[in-house]
Amino acid sequence: MAGAVFAFAEEYAPAARLAGALGCDISSISLHRFPDGESLVQVARAPSIALLYRSLDDPNAKLVEILLAASALRDNGAARVVLVAPYLAYMRQDMAFEPGQAVSQRVIGALLAQHFDGVLTVDPHLHRIASLDEVMSGTDAVSLSAAPVLSQAIDRADNPVLVGPDAESRQWVEAIAQPMGLDVLLGEKQRHGDRDVSIAFEGLGAVTGRRAILVDDVISSGRTLQCAARLLREAGAAGVDAIVTHCLSNNAELAELAASGIDRIRSTDSVQGPTATIPLAGLLAGAILDQGWLENE
Repeated sequence: MAGAVFAFAEEYAPAARLAGALGCDISSISLHRFPDGESLVQVARAPSIALLYRSLDDPNAKLVEILLAASALRDNGAARVVLVAPYLAYMRQDMAFEPGQAVSQRVIGALLAQHFDGVLTVDPHLHRIASLDEVMSGTDAVSLSAAPVLSQAIDRADNPVLVGPDAESRQWVEAIAQPMGLDVLLGEKQRHGDRDVSIAFEGLGAVTGRRAILVDDVISSGRTLQCAARLLREAGAAGVDAIVTHCLSNNAELAELAASGIDRIRSTDSVQGPTATIPLAGLLAGAILDQGWLENE
């Protein structure tokens, strides 16, 4: 196999799991940040195919660093560089909601398409487009659903209710619930600000005396899940868990989620942290092999 995985230190563990699933080598990327905020990136000699692993949480510095890494990999032997970014930032804003706003999805999508021969991600937060190809023309852009691995992490022994806090979560909740034959409860959310939301549920009686599992693609501030958890507890849920693809919450926000009545939060290892207990390596490896990205041209 003429390929290898390249990873920055903070994500070496999930990258190593991916390399193991692919049966290929892994190499560390050296990173130094100068006092003025600039970054210096250094890579080892690269094979003809390089898989650059880096999630784009806390994205601003990371975006610059993956561009530097891609250039260094090409300068040091790689003919093809594929970005494996399990979490892909800047995909939410797909239009200008007010005059003068930049459309970040279009800008970042075009930037990544320019520098990478392929981009692989999981559950990007897309609203009005069907696939990443629409904003990453000229490169192979692949978006995976984490539903299969999230399903495997759910214990259905006590017949839990899967709860989506808003309409956007419907696709993940139903994709997990239907094959398992589990009941679904969907909420309707109104957002009043970045950290101010309200949620309404119809049929909350379905959770009385039962475990409720909140399902969503991403937790950031956690306000949405906090609001939902309080309503589920008030309705008599025997317990409330949460299972998500990406958890961006810091320790203080996780503490607030626990205080709101959520017993346990589990997320994939797309973003490193205390909740990241569900590996994506198998899912990512399958897609890489299906795309033929490790095959010589």
